[in-house]
Amino acid sequence: MTIKRFHGTSRGRCRAVAHGGLVYAVATDTGSAPTVAEQTRSTLAILERILVEAGSGKGRLLQATVYLRDMVTKAEMDAVWCDWIGDKDNWPQRACVGTDLAGNDLVEIVVTAAA
Repeated sequence: MTIKRFHGTSRGRCRAVAHGGLVYAVATDTGSAPTVAEQTRSTLAILERILVEAGSGKGRLLQATVYLRDMVTKAEMDAVWCDWIGDKDNWPQRACVGTDLAGNDLVEIVVTAAA
């Protein structure tokens, strides 16, 4: 089986990898927006572009893990997520984890999707 890698600007890692009918992708807006809502919106737009480039889309998400710098902001992130993900037929299995993130990043999202 072929592995297709979608390289980004970060050394040593890809934005997405496609293999065996699945797409694995990650996105963050690198801390350019000042609020969790704005960073989530930007990160989801980036993620959607990556998924489409890799032959998938947000309606094909299977699993998502959202990493937040501060779990107090989960409701703010959730509001943007729910608006973006749309109809319940698009809902993936999702987890949300509080953790340290690099620089000014407030949110990072890792997904697995069907190709």
